[in-house]
Amino acid sequence: MEKLILRCFLSPGDIVMLTAAVRDLHRCYPGRFQTDVRTSCPELWQGNPHLTPMEEGEPGVRVLDCHYPLINQSNEAPYHFIHGFIEFLNDALGLRIRPTEFKGDIHLTDEEKSLPSPVADHFGEDRSYWIMAAGGKYDYTIKWWSRRRYQEVVDHFQDRLLFVQIGEQGHFHPPLNNVLDLRKKTSLRTLVRLVYYSDGIVCPVTLLMHLAAAVPLHPNRRTARACVVVAGGREPPHWEAYPAHHFLHTIGSLDCCAHGGCWRARTVPLGDGDTFDAPEQLCLDVAGRLPRCMDMITAEAAIDAVRRCLPPFVPTP
Repeated sequence: MEKLILRCFLSPGDIVMLTAAVRDLHRCYPGRFQTDVRTSCPELWQGNPHLTPMEEGEPGVRVLDCHYPLINQSNEAPYHFIHGFIEFLNDALGLRIRPTEFKGDIHLTDEEKSLPSPVADHFGEDRSYWIMAAGGKYDYTIKWWSRRRYQEVVDHFQDRLLFVQIGEQGHFHPPLNNVLDLRKKTSLRTLVRLVYYSDGIVCPVTLLMHLAAAVPLHPNRRTARACVVVAGGREPPHWEAYPAHHFLHTIGSLDCCAHGGCWRARTVPLGDGDTFDAPEQLCLDVAGRLPRCMDMITAEAAIDAVRRCLPPFVPTP
């Protein structure tokens, strides 16, 4: 068997895509490879059946630093993010791996499945809920939507839905009212369990949307987990969206994203020394806050997308 250690220290959402590539490597070439990983998020590999512990430097072990250059064709070629690492492995190893499922490969242990949801831990009883991420990382402020509009979504469903707000320490996640506030309180594994029990998710383009597809469905669920993604014009929908997602985008609506995603990073420079402050990375903004593509997405559009995910859906006359 060929022994591979796959290394990647990109963001958590990227690592979810690498889990799909490892799964499909083994499904397309059963018994040919042993794999181990070195990544920025080892928690995302817990319970993964495709890993065999190995050490770098062992005889016969090949180490690959993994990337996804296919992203450079994302505006023109009909590929999803899930193809990115797969095509890298195909080129590096001379293979013909093909995706076998339209999602990442996240596993829960039997112990995690036996635990109550983090929301049940808080209230002392099971409750249905949606997860909301109302902010983002400082390196990609172009992905931020208005806090006021997230709040409008929460307020519209106040008597029908419980929203659980999450957000990582060190990122921008302004507080919302009338939510269960779990910002800075969830480890990556707790977040996986939170997604496992959730009914739906509202978020920008971020890890959470990939987990919405990759985390297994609870046995009591009969439909796919809903996810409303406030995306704007940065990424083409065919590269990011999953079948059960409502991907609110503006591709084709503005000159800057007329034929695909602009792939820019920030609306205004932050002066933190990051290369994302370079002029070619910046986007014209509205009143120094939102990029135009995000400003075009109204709270009503997100509310309607959530409403269509709730049973029973009755079309507006």
